[in-house]
Amino acid sequence: MSTTFDPAQLSSQLKGEAEIPPLEKWNPAFCGDIDMRIAADGRWFYEGSPIGREAMVRMFARVLWREGDKYFLKTPVEKVGIQVDDVPFWVTQVEHQVGDDGPELIFTTSTGDRVRADAEHPIRVETDAKTGEPSPYLMIRFGMEGKLARNLFYQLVEQARMVEHGRSTELVLDSAGEVFSLGKLS
Repeated sequence: MSTTFDPAQLSSQLKGEAEIPPLEKWNPAFCGDIDMRIAADGRWFYEGSPIGREAMVRMFARVLWREGDKYFLKTPVEKVGIQVDDVPFWVTQVEHQVGDDGPELIFTTSTGDRVRADAEHPIRVETDAKTGEPSPYLMIRFGMEGKLARNLFYQLVEQARMVEHGRSTELVLDSAGEVFSLGKLS
């Protein structure tokens, strides 16, 4: 199923909305799928061409919604399906600060989301069974995750502390009173 999609109409529907609109309160009709894709490296494409305007990508990201394993752009009046290769957000920066519960890691995505790693926004690392290569993720919002850029992950590995568990050593990070594993060394 395909639908006509008008970015200008989307922009007018979002005028006056908060940074992240109350998507959980909107229940529009499904209008079909559009030819929009978020690549595994966080780049957005429309009809096969990269979306070059950062403001446009940020607008789309504000109305991104997930149901099960499907992704949508959702407004008060319509919901259209899009394709996501891995996860929809690309995490590019981290700041360290001290909060009420001690150290905090504040992450920023390529679309401008700022997220503190905490109980609601955990860090998790999947390891490819064949290659052993880690894939680090951070929960962003509405059940959607962001993948940490490789250089960012290596920065975190350098800053992690080692915790001994019998014969194995685990790299962990502390943020907002939570402890997140980056993986085992042995």
